[in-house]
Amino acid sequence: MLLRWNSRINLTAVRSPEEIVSRHFGESFFAARHLFPPSRPIIPHTHADQELVPSSQEQRQTPGTAITNPHLSTAIDVGSGAGFPALPLKIWAPDIRLTLIESNHKKVAFLREVIRGITLTDVNVFCGRAEDFVAANSPNPSTDNVVTLRAVERFQSVLPTAAHLVNPGGRLALLIGHAQVSQAIKLIPHFDWQPPIAIPGSKERVLVVGRNRSLPQSSVTGPR
Repeated sequence: MLLRWNSRINLTAVRSPEEIVSRHFGESFFAARHLFPPSRPIIPHTHADQELVPSSQEQRQTPGTAITNPHLSTAIDVGSGAGFPALPLKIWAPDIRLTLIESNHKKVAFLREVIRGITLTDVNVFCGRAEDFVAANSPNPSTDNVVTLRAVERFQSVLPTAAHLVNPGGRLALLIGHAQVSQAIKLIPHFDWQPPIAIPGSKERVLVVGRNRSLPQSSVTGPR
């Protein structure tokens, strides 16, 4: 599916099926495993999917891959593009409610087609910029959430907006170049940042996760 659409609307500059699997899927599932550690050992899935997008049914039937995390209710992916890391994240942790934010209408059409094709539930695609999403949605500080950001343009301007979407106690997960880590920490100083984790097979890219240490508004104001 990704290869077919990519030939028409340029979803990703990566063209090789092998590189798509290793770079896009591999990096995304690497992040998913760190964000939602499995509760039981992973049994490798050996059957290659011809569409390059594993079906949700297959993933749920593979022992160890359907991760249930009752403490996390929402995930937001900023600048989803071709759906990485958002869709692998949902496949890995099917119980979360996922929102993908993408401003390109053609990419939005692709994302919605994939979601229908692999029958994912509790997934919303917002067609617009992250700033538009912030303006159109009221925050729900009572929920623990995670916001992901990977390979977006205008990193310096988008990052503060992505951080704004992270609830108190929630996490911001960045798949970025190692050189961008210090920049991210400087731009978002009110997060507690974990040490960067090198992504296997990449010399430069890392996963870095920060937790919003801001207190919920109710904790600041106290009971009325």
